[in-house]
Amino acid sequence: MAAIFAFKCSCCGEIHEGSPSFGFRMPDQYACLSEAQRAAMGTLSEDLCTITHEDGTDRFIRAVLEVPIHGFQEPFLWGIWVSLSEKSFNRYVDTYGDPVEGDGFFGWVCNEISVYPFGESRPADVRVQLGRARPTVMLHHSDGTRDPLVVDQVHGISMSRAQELAERVMHPF
Repeated sequence: MAAIFAFKCSCCGEIHEGSPSFGFRMPDQYACLSEAQRAAMGTLSEDLCTITHEDGTDRFIRAVLEVPIHGFQEPFLWGIWVSLSEKSFNRYVDTYGDPVEGDGFFGWVCNEISVYPFGESRPADVRVQLGRARPTVMLHHSDGTRDPLVVDQVHGISMSRAQELAERVMHPF
């Protein structure tokens, strides 16, 4: 397996090295709030976000969704936010400094990944990692899935597909 992913960008002509990695600074639900709403209802840190409504509180954690690249050790990485139940969020926060190996939660992906449009919510399993690494996300899938992100996560992508995705994110048309 090749250790380093690198390509010459067909859009800007630059050589890009390292596993493609793109992330979201906040969940879409928080991004949609006005500054006044954020100040009144929300909290956001590097790894946690809450939005308090009249009906309750939405809770989010930052995680990583990996898509394997055929022939390379490092995957294509998406830094995303996932919503958790109150119980799961509290467990994650309570064990944040000393994570429990094997801990996992059900969540919903809370970012729209433009190069993987999908008209539905994406359910996922969130797995805690040791060593202060962000949790990983494994999307739910079925044999008849039509979500291309699920297909790519399960089966991996070619180097040319990884380059195409990276170029589309870095140079949107």
